[in-house]
Amino acid sequence: MNVRLQNIVDIPLAVDLDGTLISTDLLWESVFQLLRANPLYLFLLPIWLLSGKACLKTEIARRVTLDASHLPYREDFVSYLRAERVRGRELILVTAAAEPFAKAVAAHLGLFSAVYHTDETTNLAAHNKAALLSKLYGSQGFDYAGNDRADIAVFESARNAIVVAPDAAADRYQRAHASMRFDAKYVGIKTYIKMLRVHQWLKNFLVFASPVLAHTVVEPQTFIATTLAMVAFSFSASAIYIINDILDLPLDRQHPTKRNRPFASGAISIPYGLTVSALLLVATAAICSLLPLQFAAVIVLYLVVTTAYSLALKRMLLIDVLCLAGLYALRILGGKAATDLPLSFWLIAFGLFFFLSLALVKRYVELRYTTVDVGDRIAGRGYRPEDIHIVAQSGVASAFAAALVLALYIQSPDIRALYSEPWVIWPLVPMVLYINIRIWILAHRKELDDDPVVFIATDWRSQLIIAAGAVLFIAASVL
Repeated sequence: MNVRLQNIVDIPLAVDLDGTLISTDLLWESVFQLLRANPLYLFLLPIWLLSGKACLKTEIARRVTLDASHLPYREDFVSYLRAERVRGRELILVTAAAEPFAKAVAAHLGLFSAVYHTDETTNLAAHNKAALLSKLYGSQGFDYAGNDRADIAVFESARNAIVVAPDAAADRYQRAHASMRFDAKYVGIKTYIKMLRVHQWLKNFLVFASPVLAHTVVEPQTFIATTLAMVAFSFSASAIYIINDILDLPLDRQHPTKRNRPFASGAISIPYGLTVSALLLVATAAICSLLPLQFAAVIVLYLVVTTAYSLALKRMLLIDVLCLAGLYALRILGGKAATDLPLSFWLIAFGLFFFLSLALVKRYVELRYTTVDVGDRIAGRGYRPEDIHIVAQSGVASAFAAALVLALYIQSPDIRALYSEPWVIWPLVPMVLYINIRIWILAHRKELDDDPVVFIATDWRSQLIIAAGAVLFIAASVL
């Protein structure tokens, strides 16, 4: 071994955890896991913080359990550490995270000979971390790997710095000192689109249902109001999706596909997501100020229900699917509220049964792909594998109920005010059944993705049926 390499091996390497070893921040994650367990902890967080960050982290760690095996590790940097360990270099984990979290990560990786962490009185970050390492190994007696502004004080006390996925301040330090560098994976526009779940905005076209069926959508004022309503629903939905994804991090990381979501993978930070969520809600409020007051009430109700769904309702048997069906109905109500149209019993009844069927499809698909044993609940849900048959039966029954409501509407006196020849739209009944039952058959065959609404919007057969239905409505209007 040459002298230079020997000197490197003889110098211990201290490694930061949050943002460096993993592409996330355990304090932010643990706060949301605490709130997910009990939202009332929100009132204790400020009290703990007043006693200092060390107290806050310690109190949260006492109540939150960390699964270190599913964290988003920076694999290239971890591979480098493994190679250094093989060469005989001493590796030390030095982190501002609380003791249970730090030790869980160290135990999982099996790379570190010592672990130093925040305790009840000292937040082991920045100058506190630099002072500890200098005391243990002497100034310039260690190398240090970090990622952000708080690590610069430690870089300056270390012999060499290793900068991993740097923020702006750490980036400037690395460029000025030509330090070793590990860059984060590139985050493209697709990642931000996934964060917003833009594909889910398709659901919000439901706000056009009422104006279209009332034949008023072509009026400029109605069209503008409905479009604004759709944008408001889209913004508020994305804001809640962000919060939901942050709350669901541990569960998403155990899922074969959801683990690649922006927050679960660590591609986007939690503070960034919270900022975007807040801005979306501000934009939603601005749009609501341009529409009737009843529309703002619908949006507030939508936000309350979706938040309750994220925190608790989605883990409740049957309550979850009824809630989802109700949220679709709220979109229809939102279109009515934005345009001051009268409430239609028929449209709401049809929507509830139709979308209840689709919500049950989502649960059916989850049950079809689950690997949990009989008697155990699937992760984050109130369902067990043996429930699959009753879920399917309920979903198919709801599909037929939706078709029955549509048939009764076509025969009702209400339709005469809009169509002189309502018999022309009778084919809609079997067409609706075709769309819904076909989805169930595909789900049974394991040929359906977990979101049937998006499937309908992207499946050419469903699009063809929807286009044919539109032609029938137009024909019934002009005859």
